[in-house]
Amino acid sequence: MSSVNEIEEAVLRLSVAELAAFRAWFAEFDAEAWDRRIEDDVASGRLDALADEALEDLRAGRCTER
Repeated sequence: MSSVNEIEEAVLRLSVAELAAFRAWFAEFDAEAWDRRIEDDVASGRLDALADEALEDLRAGRCTER
């Protein structure tokens, strides 16, 4: 499988059980990829400005509990 179209066609041919297994696998795969991106952003400092802004809002009393 070398294209998104081929992957889509293969997914369409999966049985209900195979689709459920694929869905579970993909959800885990996607979550791990998201976690890696966030970890990379934190390590590189790309989120520092947002964290600083949130801390300033907290110190200034602009945060509320829900």
